[in-house]
Amino acid sequence: MSTIPARYPVMFIGHGSPMNIIADNKFSSDMVRLRQRLPDPEAILVVSAHWLTRGTRVTAGSDPEQIYDFYGFPKALYDFVYKAPGSPEVAEKICEAAGSGLIVPDSQRGIDHAAWAVLKHIWPEQKIPVLELSLDIAREPRYHFETGQKMAKLREMNILVIGSGNIVHNLHEVDFNENADPYPWAVDFDNVVKKLLEAKEFESLINYTGLGKNAMRSVPTAEHYLPMLYTLGMISDDEEISFVHESIQNGSVSMRSFISD
Repeated sequence: MSTIPARYPVMFIGHGSPMNIIADNKFSSDMVRLRQRLPDPEAILVVSAHWLTRGTRVTAGSDPEQIYDFYGFPKALYDFVYKAPGSPEVAEKICEAAGSGLIVPDSQRGIDHAAWAVLKHIWPEQKIPVLELSLDIAREPRYHFETGQKMAKLREMNILVIGSGNIVHNLHEVDFNENADPYPWAVDFDNVVKKLLEAKEFESLINYTGLGKNAMRSVPTAEHYLPMLYTLGMISDDEEISFVHESIQNGSVSMRSFISD
């Protein structure tokens, strides 16, 4: 895919453990393969599960800091450098696209691993400007979906938007073996979400707390689930959702990733 499309694809990536930064596994190889179907955008905006705020913010510095927002991992992860530029100009475009002062620029905030741990596999050159969007953690799920709808026009501005989190993310029951057998409840909810995505039953995904006890066990806190709702809000009726990776790591973390174009 080499020509610039009239409407850039939108994606959700399950980023999982920071170990995926240096891992050579099916997830990392699928992320590398993604590059083959994506033209270079003007900029990349990542909706981060790891930036929780009151109100919604977007990084607006020209040289954002790389944030190592994880602890107790091997030294190789902290030695890895991903220093893509930022763009105050693109931040302004994002704020204008959302309208009504919904998103405000933050020139001090850096880029956390929800963005760079994924992008290092897809765009290792570190030349395309990268920005992050925060999650207003005080808001209900529908707010995040509707904010995604307001941002949909970014796709016509050659800006790639990626929701970065995990559909199933229960660290209370995590197994530190990446290849541990998935818990049945995690498999069940991951499959429920897959079917709802394929059917584009977005209302059920917005109201995920009504999907039963496995949903609540899979999403004990919302911050890794909410970035997906931004992606869903940006999908048009005439598009299909296709899965670019499917797995469950560490027993209780779904790496399911999808694209709509």
